[in-house]
Amino acid sequence: MNRKRAIIFNTAIICSFFLVFLRLADLMIFNHERLSEKAEQQHIKIEDMQVRRGMIFDRRGREFALNLELESLYCDPENFLYNKEDITKLASIISKEPEVIISKIPGEGRFAWVERKLEPVTAERVRKLDIKGLGFVPEAKRFYPKEELASHIIGAVGIDNQALEGIELKYDKYLKTAGGKVFFGRDAAGRILSSGVDIESKGNNLVLTIDEVLQRIVEKELDKAILKWRAKAATAIMMDPFTGEILALANRPAYNPNRTGVASNPEKRNRAITDCYEPGSTFKTIIGVAALEEKIVNPDTLFDVSEGSIKVGGKVIRDVHKNEIITFMEVIQKSSNVGSIMIGLKLGKDRIYKYSKLLGIGEKTGIDLPGEVSGWIHPPERWSGTSIGAISIGQEVAMTPLQMLRVYSVVANGGFLVRPHIVSEIVSPDGNVIMSFEGKDINRVISEKTAVRFKEILKRVVGEGGTGRSASVNGNEVAGKTGTAQIVNPETRRYSKEKYVSSFVGFIPADNPKLAIIVVIYEPKGQIYGGVVAAPVFREIANQALSYLNVPMEDDFLQKPAILVSR
Repeated sequence: MNRKRAIIFNTAIICSFFLVFLRLADLMIFNHERLSEKAEQQHIKIEDMQVRRGMIFDRRGREFALNLELESLYCDPENFLYNKEDITKLASIISKEPEVIISKIPGEGRFAWVERKLEPVTAERVRKLDIKGLGFVPEAKRFYPKEELASHIIGAVGIDNQALEGIELKYDKYLKTAGGKVFFGRDAAGRILSSGVDIESKGNNLVLTIDEVLQRIVEKELDKAILKWRAKAATAIMMDPFTGEILALANRPAYNPNRTGVASNPEKRNRAITDCYEPGSTFKTIIGVAALEEKIVNPDTLFDVSEGSIKVGGKVIRDVHKNEIITFMEVIQKSSNVGSIMIGLKLGKDRIYKYSKLLGIGEKTGIDLPGEVSGWIHPPERWSGTSIGAISIGQEVAMTPLQMLRVYSVVANGGFLVRPHIVSEIVSPDGNVIMSFEGKDINRVISEKTAVRFKEILKRVVGEGGTGRSASVNGNEVAGKTGTAQIVNPETRRYSKEKYVSSFVGFIPADNPKLAIIVVIYEPKGQIYGGVVAAPVFREIANQALSYLNVPMEDDFLQKPAILVSR
């Protein structure tokens, strides 16, 4: 009997071990992957985190956009234990109403954000509350140390580092790559044991063509002009006329990209590329260049403008100041409307349209910023009887400030249409240049001879007797043109008698240009002429920029102080 019981007992033990073995085999071999995944879901929570966006630098390596390492507050809803006093204290620290905090906590799930990207002092105060179920994870917050400076170039991102404006948006795919992961470990009771971030990839860095010092000069002078003329808005751009590199680009009003949520749409609008305006007399350069290129005039060709007016398609157009018989050069120098229309009539509408398109009118420049518009010039078949007269003096055509600056750069660089660009290089996190934008898309559109001859004419505009005398810079010769244009009233669809756009565009030093600059002031009060409102802004920007860049004065060109003239 004892032997029989021993056999039964031993058999039971062996069977039990066999069953345990089978169960272990099931757990460790056959269902290992499924069970491990289930255990991980119960004890480890994995959250996708934002990538650290690449940094943005100016051409000399100064930081315009970087990342701050902050902490974000989250909770585990299933283990979030709190009382009214805790929530009241938490709400006070993070400046939220208690009801708002409670509303962020779902009834189920293992993860919910409470507050993102807390300042270090705030995070430490929350940590001292020691509320069960709350935890912290590191996150990168985009920070713009220059604040408003170059805000329309740099742009901004949202709370999740999603690109919203400017270079941040245009180069978003380069500035970011796949984000990292954050792991949250918990014990069987759901208490947080640890958290950590895996090795995450970083975005590429951008090196811009702009220079912080030049940008500050431009913005400072725009601020002065806005204040002096009580203007609605203003734009200024500085470009290398040979390469298309944008050295500075600014608009007023502007905004702080660190607080983009409180910025209005007018403040965020990059008027340099999104706002079209009728250019007025600065467009006469296109008419003049076309006439020289087609050999229908030379600098000494005479025009009788003594009547002071001309009739085109039943409409009478007058000069601001009456002249007698003047040369082609003087037509541009004195900005004669009558003379410009006479030149336009010699050209004819087909050639005016041809050269407008050659010089980029009605076409996007291709600058690497979002939101650029093309402007317009109607094809000849859509022109009315008065169009040839209006277009010859810069009406019935719409363009952006950048398009106009590019036209004058053609004259400055000897006849080439360049493509403006704002990014110089894209650099990988390990320092390798993965893309460079230097010297691309440059096409000859007019002959060198025409460019040189017209450059001489533009120098006369800023000389004695020209409308742009107040743009002259002591020690370096300027070539440029003034512009004064009426704004169309959207209600009456007629030109306003109170609202104008005042502008000046040119390049310096005239014979060896380093800088091409345009200044556009919208709706100035007290004065309207480009020679009075915009030209002095050009002068101040150019004078400071040349000093900063160590451009030497020309020995044979030491001018007297500028004299303001009306035009």
